[in-house]
This record gives sequence, structure tokens and C-alpha cells, in this order.
Amino acid sequence: MRWIILSQSITILGSSLVFPFYLIFIKEVGGGFLQYGISYGLFTISSAFVHVMVGRLSDRMGRKLFLLINSWGMAVLLLFFPLVIHVWQVYILQVLLGAAGAMQKTSEKAMLGDFTSQSNRGAAIGYYHFWTSVFAGAAVMLGGLIIDLFTIDIIFYISSFILFLSGFFILKIKERNYG
Repeated sequence: MRWIILSQSITILGSSLVFPFYLIFIKEVGGGFLQYGISYGLFTISSAFVHVMVGRLSDRMGRKLFLLINSWGMAVLLLFFPLVIHVWQVYILQVLLGAAGAMQKTSEKAMLGDFTSQSNRGAAIGYYHFWTSVFAGAAVMLGGLIIDLFTIDIIFYISSFILFLSGFFILKIKERNYG
């Protein structure tokens, strides 16, 4: 269970570092509140379409695979943001990030169920969310500091590195055999 908590806390650190600053990024490429809304909506809708598929596949193939695809996939996708010059490019990246995010959300919750018993599930999930929330909050504050000291592009590179690193912690998770 500790590897799930550590890996997902680091994953959430990486993704939360950039998320609150998307609006600033979209404004820098010529967008406004409408484009931010569309961008976030595309992320959420693409995520919705992937949740069911990942849920079914993770029952057969395991949850760890999808956590890895999320971490390393997002690490690669975030490297494209500093190259973006048009809002439509943000839209494409958001659809892909939404799909990757669904892999993480569905798999983490299923894996938490796998690693807990009915008698301690609530306590274990509360402990899990305590740590992931602490990392998310720290990431938002750290992101603000990084943007003040450097540029918004740097935050995408740092976030990418953190997400890439989280994949190695995911590899340490020992889950039951699937298939």
C-alpha cells in the first residue's frame, strides 16, 4: 500500500503543479475564459469516455499498467505545452491528457480496493487521500513560486520530470496476477 500512496502522491504532485496555471497558459497563446472552459470541458469529456473502458480492461490486465501509461504518457504530453502556439493545440493535448487522467483515476481507486479489506478500507483510503491532498496542495504553492521565479514553460518541464519519476515508484507496486 505504501508504494501506491507514494507513487500516486508523486503523480499528483506532478499534475497539480501545472493544472491551476492552465488559464495563464491559455491567455499567453491568445485564448480567454471561453477557451479555458472548452479546454477543461474537452479534458473532462474525453476522460469520461475512457473511464469505462479502463475499468473493464484493468480487471483483466491489472491496474499498474494503466497507472504507468498515465504517468509516462502525461510526462511526454506535458513536454508539448511549451511548443504550443495556438489554442487548438491545447485542445488536442487536453483530450489526450483527459484520457490519461481517466486511466489514473479509475486504476487508483480499483487498486485501493484491491489492497484493502472491508474492515479497514475507509481508514486506508482516508490515509491515501490525506497524502495525495498534501502533495497536491504543496504542488500548487510550488507552481506559483516557480512561475514567479522563472517562466510558465519551466513548470511543464518540471511537471514532466516528476511524472516520469513517479512511474518508477509505480513499478514497485506488487499487484496480484491478472488475465
